[in-house]
Amino acid sequence: MERNQSGRNALVCMEEFEHRAKPPVTREERLAKLEKRRVEGEQNMAAIRKEDAAFMSNFERLKAERKAREQLAGQKAG
Repeated sequence: MERNQSGRNALVCMEEFEHRAKPPVTREERLAKLEKRRVEGEQNMAAIRKEDAAFMSNFERLKAERKAREQLAGQKAG
């Protein structure tokens, strides 16, 4: 039975591994990232507000229709 990692050859690939540190992030890059997140957040909130307004307008329309049906059914029964 053959094993995938056997003996001294198991960690050969780790010998060639180089640790590369990430370059430090500059102040301009941090500020650009913050600005991008702010703009995206504002766009997302605007989309959410638009969806909420559409939902509420539909909800109110359906509520008015239901009340009208109930009132009409009450008049026919009475």
